[in-house]
Amino acid sequence: MSKTRLLFDLIMYVNKKRKFTAQDIAHEFNVSIRTAHRYLTEISELGVFLYTERGRNGGYRVLKNRVLPPISFDENEALAIFFAFQSLKYYKSLPFDTDISSASRKLYFSLPDDIKKKIDRLESILSFWYQDRDRDIPSPFLKDIIDASLENKIIKITYYSKTKDKRKEVKPIGLYADNGFWYMPALEVKDNKVKLFRVDRILSLENTQSTHELTMDLKDWFKSYKIKTPIRLYVKLTREGIRQCKSNLWLENSITITENDDKYDGYIETEIDINEIKYITNYFLQLGADVKVIEPKEIIDNIKRQAYNLLTHYQD
Repeated sequence: MSKTRLLFDLIMYVNKKRKFTAQDIAHEFNVSIRTAHRYLTEISELGVFLYTERGRNGGYRVLKNRVLPPISFDENEALAIFFAFQSLKYYKSLPFDTDISSASRKLYFSLPDDIKKKIDRLESILSFWYQDRDRDIPSPFLKDIIDASLENKIIKITYYSKTKDKRKEVKPIGLYADNGFWYMPALEVKDNKVKLFRVDRILSLENTQSTHELTMDLKDWFKSYKIKTPIRLYVKLTREGIRQCKSNLWLENSITITENDDKYDGYIETEIDINEIKYITNYFLQLGADVKVIEPKEIIDNIKRQAYNLLTHYQD
């Protein structure tokens, strides 16, 4: 066996064992103890972080951050991975921010010069843009939430709500990003209900030793939405209203384009849950005269009331 192959196998062996002695290595690879120590020194220099424990029950231990064996990528695979990393760069907060930057640098500097030039050129003509990409709202607890989700741990959070800061015990289901914000669906222990939290509104987070098993994962949560109390939503749209509403996934498939003589060139017709009225009111209010809500009456009344309050607010 070549030395390169032996070191490759040794990296895999220590990653799997986690704790071992030089005698274990000597026996496994049929080498002397002195050679085993030398090989362990060499993989340490390659980035496999080992901790030496002295004493009767001593030996070697692999530190938490294990180094994986070398993996070969072809040109297209390397470009795909590099630009997968780049697609995240507009997010100001990431669960593994330092690790992504480090991995991206390692991948870039390991590539041949001609591939580096191609990446440099591609970066000037290709970007993963999203609306409001320059938001600078920190979400410092992403890694803690991921760890709690994986380990079924309950966490204590202080959450910034509309009226006051609230202390809650929750079991995170997972994390997802949408339009520059991070969201955490989680079971609120007190109410035994799954609720959605915006991560940048979490002011503090405390880990606990309590666990709670959930049968629902993030994919299940995405599929779990059901309209419990349906009401009809009918909204007329101008050409600009159509353009704006098509940018929202929850409306896109409900838009019908028409050819009318008036200023409205289309409409939305769908069912919504009655609990969504407040959110939908705020959405259509910001679109102004490019939309006209016909049903339900509750949204019309909300828009009129908010418009009146805004008008009187600026008349002082």
